[in-house]
Amino acid sequence: MTPPRTATTFPPPVMEARRWLEGVTFPADRPLINVSQAAPVDPPHPDMRRAMADVVLGDDSAHLYGPVLGNPALRTELAARTARIYAGEVTPQNICITSGCNQAFAAAIAALCSDGDEVIVPVPWYFNHKMWLDMSGATSVPLTCGDDMMPDPAQAEALITPRTRAIVLVTPNNPTGAEYPDGLINAFFDLAQTHGLKLIVDETYRDFHSHSGTPHSLFQRSDWQNTLVQLYSFSKAYRLTGHRIGALAASPALLAEIEKFLDTVAICPAQIGQHAALWGMRNLDQWLTGERDEILRRRSAITDQMPRLVANGWRLRGLGGYFAYMEHPFALGSADLAPLMVKQAGILCLPGTMFYPDNTPQAAHELRIAFANLDADGITTLFDRLEALDLQPR
Repeated sequence: MTPPRTATTFPPPVMEARRWLEGVTFPADRPLINVSQAAPVDPPHPDMRRAMADVVLGDDSAHLYGPVLGNPALRTELAARTARIYAGEVTPQNICITSGCNQAFAAAIAALCSDGDEVIVPVPWYFNHKMWLDMSGATSVPLTCGDDMMPDPAQAEALITPRTRAIVLVTPNNPTGAEYPDGLINAFFDLAQTHGLKLIVDETYRDFHSHSGTPHSLFQRSDWQNTLVQLYSFSKAYRLTGHRIGALAASPALLAEIEKFLDTVAICPAQIGQHAALWGMRNLDQWLTGERDEILRRRSAITDQMPRLVANGWRLRGLGGYFAYMEHPFALGSADLAPLMVKQAGILCLPGTMFYPDNTPQAAHELRIAFANLDADGITTLFDRLEALDLQPR
C-alpha cells in the first residue's frame, strides 16, 4: 500500500524541539534561552495595530473573500518597492500575495513540478522546503555547500538531469545566515537559464541584509521573468508572523498556474494581514531601518563574543539574517547534544541534523542559533552558558 504524502517526510522540527521542554523546569536565575525559531516575539508596531483595528471595525470588505492573487493595492505597492530596492522593472502583474512565504514556495513547486521531478537544494537546507518537496512527490537533490557555506554553480550543474525543474537559493540563508554575493546569485541565474530551469530565490530575511544597496541585480535583467521566482515575507519585517503574509514575484504566465494552487488551498490571503503589510510599507520605513540596525548590532555582538567559544574549539560557520550557524567541539552528536543543552544549559536550539539528509556526517557537529530575539545582554548570557558546557571533546 502506498503511504500518504504526509508520511513521506519528517515531523516539523520546531515542534519536535519544543517537546524537549516537557518536564524540564528552569529556575528564576537561569530562565530558558529559546534560540530555536526565527520569529519575532514582539507584536507589530502600535500604530500598525491601530490601523489593523480600524480596518476590522471600518472596512466591511476586509471580512470577505478577496482576490486570489492578493489585494491589488498591496501588489502594486510591493511591485514598486521591489523595483526600487533592486533597481529593476517589476509590475503588479509580476506579484502575488500568499499566506506566508512557505505557501509561496509550495505554490511555486506545485506550478513547476510533477511526481519524480527534481529540485536542486543547497544543504544545509531550510527544512520546510525539504518537507514540501517530499509531500509533493518531488525529489530534493542536495547540493553540498563549501566550507564558507556557499553553494557552487559548477557542482550544481553536475546534478542537473532531464527531470530537474528548479534550483533553490535562500539568501540571507536559513539556517546558516550566509549572504550570497551578487556574482554567485547571477551565476546560478545563468545556469538555470541555460538549462531552461527556474531559479527560486527565497529572500525572507532580505530586510536584515548586512550590506546596503541592492541585494542582487537579477531584477535588472530584461529577461528575469523567464527564469527568476522570488519569494518574500512580511512576517519578519513587520512582526506579522501570525497573520501569514508572504509574496512571490514571477512571470504572469507562471502566476496564472500558481493562482490555481492558491485558489484551491486558501482562496485568498488573510485580508487583515494584507492591510497591515500595505500600511507598513507606506508608513514604517524609518522604523524598519531601526529594526535592521538592531539586528545588525546583535549580529556584531555574536562576532564580538565568538572568540570566547573559539578558545574552546567552537567555530562560527555562518552569520547573518537571524542566524548564527556553529560547529561545536563535542564528541556527542548534535541530535543528542541539542536536547541535552535544554537540561544542562537552559538553551533550546536546533541541531544540524534537522538541516541535512539523513546520516550526513557533518550534521552531527553543527547547531543553529536563531539570535534575533536576544538583546546584547541576552547574547552575553547565551555565550556564558555555551562556554560553560563541559562535555567530552571530539
